[in-house]
Amino acid sequence: MNAQTYWAEHAWLGGVVEPGVLITTSGSGRVTAVEPGVPGPPVGAVSLRGLTLPGLANAHSHAFHRALRSVAQVGGGTFWTWRTGMYETAALLTPDTYYALARAVYAEMALAGITCVGEFHYVHHGRGGTRYGDPNAMAEALIAAAGAAGIRITLLDTCYLAAGFGERPEGAQLRFSDGTAEAWAERADALRPTVTARLGAAIHSVRAVPADALATVARFATDRGLPLHLHLSEQPRENEDCLRAHGRTPTALLADHGALGPRTTAVHATHLTDADIALLGRSSTATCLCPTTERDLADGIGPAGSLRAAGSPLCLGSDSHAVIDLLAEARGVEHHERLRSRVRGHFTAGQLLRAASEDGHAALGWPEAGRLEPGGLADFTTVALDSVRTAGPPPRLALEAAVFAATAADVRHTVVGGLHIVRDGDHQLVHDVPHALRTAMAALRATR
Repeated sequence: MNAQTYWAEHAWLGGVVEPGVLITTSGSGRVTAVEPGVPGPPVGAVSLRGLTLPGLANAHSHAFHRALRSVAQVGGGTFWTWRTGMYETAALLTPDTYYALARAVYAEMALAGITCVGEFHYVHHGRGGTRYGDPNAMAEALIAAAGAAGIRITLLDTCYLAAGFGERPEGAQLRFSDGTAEAWAERADALRPTVTARLGAAIHSVRAVPADALATVARFATDRGLPLHLHLSEQPRENEDCLRAHGRTPTALLADHGALGPRTTAVHATHLTDADIALLGRSSTATCLCPTTERDLADGIGPAGSLRAAGSPLCLGSDSHAVIDLLAEARGVEHHERLRSRVRGHFTAGQLLRAASEDGHAALGWPEAGRLEPGGLADFTTVALDSVRTAGPPPRLALEAAVFAATAADVRHTVVGGLHIVRDGDHQLVHDVPHALRTAMAALRATR
């Protein structure tokens, strides 16, 4: 890569919107200098008109769920009926079709200003649970897809062993299971990071990983210094079943087996007791909220304010990809708190952006990303300030315009490792992202 200089019309630096910011990047993909107060672009600098922000981190993704968008809106039901359709889609995937779909989905993320994704990956094997010649063929397809779309990935290889408390996997779930936690660990340990791909571990849920296997997954992550992610209390039924099986909540069960801590991120955490919230906060376990999915699946509203107050860092994900828009996820956190309390102003625009950038990257094992500062990764995105959604406010309120009014459609530029991946709203590596999405989903349907 070559060094490149970018001139941002406005940029968010250290919690303040600064005008005329020169950002110099190195051939190694790092920021080498940040200089505010430059009135115009110097010769050779690339102009970024709008508000430039640190790249956004999508801390929770299931890439294949993108194939359910709109399809899952026909009819009613609950999370559990939606899950049936999700399993049907999972049953169709092959390494080739998953690569094509994920490449298109990750390109859509880049168009939305996302520079890093946490892929919560559990479709490991072929139909009926048959192992591929390369046991990690599906994971490698996802890593390659992110690279082809120009974004970073943390592949969160997920342990999934049971259909429920005391229930054996069946149907599409056979593709998810390695049989034992030890077999999962052996397969996951064969994966290798790259320059733009890092690794993590995941416990699908206390429903899908028996209690006696939780510590194995937690130790795997701890011994290797990897982030550990897990679905937690997304549905009341999970809590009820766990109480019947173990006499304690999922949060307490995870704490008993050493699965909580500063490297752990609990996803959703929607239905928690006060004691659960205190456990997450005391252990510095992060929480990943996915407001658009939690609304779409009728999950409920998570206790974001209480979790933050208890000491749990918050990050954001688009999860099922009902939409891919981290700005919508960010303001969804505040809006949910307003609905719960009937009071406005729980989170500032700056706090929400940190959840969508710095804290999300930290949860994914990229602590050097999420800030525009020398030495950090040269990953940033620019939001237009002259669209019908963002035009009007003075520059000092540009961040409020971006977080509370802009959408993914207002993203004009995305830079990853100093490379201009999205330029003026056009993806430079996947030249027709809608076509790529249509083609990938048509190929998936053709395998039925």
